[in-house]
Amino acid sequence: MSSQPSKALETFPNPCPERDYEIRFDCPEFTCLCPKTGQPDFATIRIRYTPDEHCVELKSLKLYLWSFRDEGAFHEAVTNRILDDLVAACKPRRMTVVGDFWVRGGITTVVEVEHRAAEAG
Repeated sequence: MSSQPSKALETFPNPCPERDYEIRFDCPEFTCLCPKTGQPDFATIRIRYTPDEHCVELKSLKLYLWSFRDEGAFHEAVTNRILDDLVAACKPRRMTVVGDFWVRGGITTVVEVEHRAAEAG
């Protein structure tokens, strides 16, 4: 049975919540559609984060990213949406999402967005 794209991001308990450590994902097969032309846009999505109480489950991340394949989105909007959705799902201490989009019309686009949790105090 094949998996289907999904916007549902799953998490699991952080095995070491007392320690700061970084998790990195490179997703080199990201695809969405140009909202102007309907043509595919390809990118590598890079995610770096320091988890708090929860970590992102990889299969759900794969299906989540796959869900953008048939959606029209500007590079800036889709990169910010990925960050917002991941932050809502796992509430990390820190997270950075980079959308490194392939050349289109002789121009490459790299969008980097960041989240830092408010420090208690």
